[in-house]
Amino acid sequence: MKKSFLQSLGPGLLFAGAAIGVSHLVQSTRAGAEFGFGLIWALLLVHLFKYPFFQFGPRYAAATGETLLDGYRKLGKGVLIAYYVINFATMFTIQAAVTIVTAGLASQLFGFTDDLVVWSTLLMFISLIILLIGKYSLLDNLMKYIIMILTVSTIIAVSVALFSTKEAFDVTQIIPSGAVELTFLIAFLGWMPAPLDVSIWHSIWSIEKDKTTVVKTKPKDAVFDFNIGYIGTLFLGLCFVLLGALVMYKSGETFSNKGGVFASQLIKLYTKNLGDFSYIFIAIAAFTTMFSTTITTMDASPRAMNRTTKLLWGKEFKLGYWFWIVFLFIGTFLILKYFMDNMGLLVKIATILSFLTAPFYAILNYKLITGKHTPQEHQPGIYLRILSIIGILCLIGFSFWFLTSI
Repeated sequence: MKKSFLQSLGPGLLFAGAAIGVSHLVQSTRAGAEFGFGLIWALLLVHLFKYPFFQFGPRYAAATGETLLDGYRKLGKGVLIAYYVINFATMFTIQAAVTIVTAGLASQLFGFTDDLVVWSTLLMFISLIILLIGKYSLLDNLMKYIIMILTVSTIIAVSVALFSTKEAFDVTQIIPSGAVELTFLIAFLGWMPAPLDVSIWHSIWSIEKDKTTVVKTKPKDAVFDFNIGYIGTLFLGLCFVLLGALVMYKSGETFSNKGGVFASQLIKLYTKNLGDFSYIFIAIAAFTTMFSTTITTMDASPRAMNRTTKLLWGKEFKLGYWFWIVFLFIGTFLILKYFMDNMGLLVKIATILSFLTAPFYAILNYKLITGKHTPQEHQPGIYLRILSIIGILCLIGFSFWFLTSI
């Protein structure tokens, strides 16, 4: 049985759905608003240096039939324990960050209440129902349409912005200086296009995809699927930087740290270019993007924690996936309920932590894909290996630069 082109796509688009969220709608737009075109170098560089390590997730899964977590266990129990601790420390904040932005957009779009905790709870509950009823296959199919809607709406918005601007383009690249600018840069790089541990999620989704289609994905097809999603995240990241630069740079406007206010500003950013008639269309596109991230993160973190728990204790826990989903739901709710005023700080901590742990995941993924646990014929070629080594050195270098500058 041969897969059609559309059928072969799946985990790569789920990766895009998870990645195109806070990093794009929030961080990229802010980068454009505050630095103009000046951080495009950072956007391109981080996509280049993170590329191999994200790609190794689906490549390893297709080559071995295992998730990266199974591979980490083979590298040593200590490696898996380290992942378990890091993931546990960040998963609630990450879920809270993506959910609160989604809630802000929902409040703007549907408007029956301005209480973002109520909206967040409702959105997480709806996500639970979708995952309960549809499981992986519904998530897989839903993402194809969501990414399509977002891409079309974003291209239209950027095109109109480009044609309507009267300002001369200044493409001078900027190296941030000072603690505030540098902290923003590291936060921007930390979640652009996504935290590196999303490669683990991708490997899990790849295994789930094979279960639903009953056709084993070849490594070449897995890499192709990944490339489609990765190019999409780069393209849309660039679009959001352009939008922020074209509409808000030197305008005197600054983005609010509050979810509801930010959502309002974001939608106005689009409608200012496209006209008021486009409000509903744009609001729905932005909302579905963030809602897709809310669902994918709510699915992925529990899958990862459940798999890690099984590998560490050597036995399957009945309803373990659902235990972790409910646990994530409760933990996220508590953060939103009692730490709402500190969400900006929590998100900043989470993004910086994501960047500082990037070398850890990069080294593990490289060691796994080039070592004895991956069949020789499916290991990366010399150019990808060279890029990987350069990437690891750059990720360590940026982390050292940040830690010695703050």
